[in-house]
Amino acid sequence: MHKDRKIQIGTWITLNHTSVAEILADAGFDWLCVDMEHSVTDYAEAQQLILAIQSKGLKAFVRVGENNTRIIKRVLDAGADGIIVPSVNSAIEAKKAVDAVKYPPFGKRGVGLSRAQSYGFGFEDYRDNKSKEIKLIVQIEHINAINELNAIISTDGVDGTFIGPYDLSGSMGKPGQWDEPAVKEALLIYEQTVKKYDKYVGFHVIQPEFGLVKDKIEKGYDFIAFSLDVLFLGTLVRNQMKLLKNN
Repeated sequence: MHKDRKIQIGTWITLNHTSVAEILADAGFDWLCVDMEHSVTDYAEAQQLILAIQSKGLKAFVRVGENNTRIIKRVLDAGADGIIVPSVNSAIEAKKAVDAVKYPPFGKRGVGLSRAQSYGFGFEDYRDNKSKEIKLIVQIEHINAINELNAIISTDGVDGTFIGPYDLSGSMGKPGQWDEPAVKEALLIYEQTVKKYDKYVGFHVIQPEFGLVKDKIEKGYDFIAFSLDVLFLGTLVRNQMKLLKNN
């Protein structure tokens, strides 16, 4: 965590339509993430969303469904600026993600000639420049990952971590029970440990309430996903319809 680094605020896209990406991109976020873990978005749709996000001057992240070399390779070739990998529980798994993101000799990423490489006409420039700017964020969402946290964060090529509080609490048999002492302790261990490293500290604030984001910023988080498309849409609609029907 670096005190002088600009705080990065983004949100999750689960609705696979470019209009959603454009609307959110114009709202003032620093980045947007195409969620391919908990949505039905496929590769072709992900590429269109990446294009829409980047056309607005924002960084396009993709959360892949698993720590899978083939999946990561395909979304990177589609032009993603960053990858968020779920459920990374050890340094070995973190290195696997790094290998999938980085070209040799640092990693093991295979060479493709797709959108990212200007369809074969810009591979050298991509290899030497943009590919080196790709951010890799690994999700810490299991108690095993908390126990291996130092080793995961210190893995060369990992740019930051992203706490998954729901799955973390679930891995402890207490899903969503934030007041449970063991869950609170695990989250505290995460926050205290990440402060030792000059890497991004991520958190997903689920509810679309800005005060919750401010609270995480005060706690040192600097890579924050602020709610997601369906909750922004659904919350406003429900609140306004409730007011309408009660007046």
